[in-house]
Amino acid sequence: MVTVEPMSEFKFACPVCGQHITADSSTSGGQIECPTCFRKIVVPQAPSSADPKFIISASQVAKPRPIATSLAPRPELAPPRSAVPAITVLLVLLCAIGGGLYAFRGKVFKPARPQPPALAKLPHDIAWSLDLKNASFPETNAAGRIHGRSFTPDRATLEGGTLSFRTGKAWPPDLALSLLLPGRRPEDFAGRTVEITSDQPPPVPRVIVRWKDDQQQPAKQEIGSGYALKLSFDQPAGGRLPGRIYLCLPGEDRSVVAGTFDATMRKPKPPRGKGSRPKL
Repeated sequence: MVTVEPMSEFKFACPVCGQHITADSSTSGGQIECPTCFRKIVVPQAPSSADPKFIISASQVAKPRPIATSLAPRPELAPPRSAVPAITVLLVLLCAIGGGLYAFRGKVFKPARPQPPALAKLPHDIAWSLDLKNASFPETNAAGRIHGRSFTPDRATLEGGTLSFRTGKAWPPDLALSLLLPGRRPEDFAGRTVEITSDQPPPVPRVIVRWKDDQQQPAKQEIGSGYALKLSFDQPAGGRLPGRIYLCLPGEDRSVVAGTFDATMRKPKPPRGKGSRPKL
């Protein structure tokens, strides 16, 4: 068995300033004053290794002795200076990309298009077509679809030259359709037939569609051309004028009204003052 004797002279480091000090092994455990910072330190035990790189550290008087290490104290790890510009450039690029995505978010992230509401089904004897050659008068009461909703009018009136169909007793109506025909008295339409093709240029009778929106507020749409109309009046009887209608409006709603009607004839009322409610 070989016993390793401690070195007679060895070096250690001051725990305060790091100054290397040479001491004899016989002074281990004694107190000396650092020649650089003048702090009192305790001489550590001599190392058994003869490696000149093996530097131990002393401890201050009245403070615990630090653990010996074979290397000088290592500084805290920090990113190399050469990496700082690269990190800065990367952050700038990320900010630029984020700004571009925000500016063009409407094109990059296209929102899903809302699906149009399903159209109400039409009665089996009514077809939507802008071609009057395929149009026919159903032998049932006038009905169809207006603004995407099922339309079964509960009244029809002919006031002056305005032929109106509507549902709902209160104003504004739930659904309504009006034809502004050229005429002054309901009797003027007796026995007449009116046909308007979808390619017929204006002027043609205006069509007004009325409904209630999602907030139950009145809304309307005026159509001045592009529709197909076939209208036939019979002879008046008992203050009423019977007839038949086929009206097909353009647009995604595919509004159409067809069938027979019995319109109540009304004399046109004198014009009302500004702000008066229109009458269907």
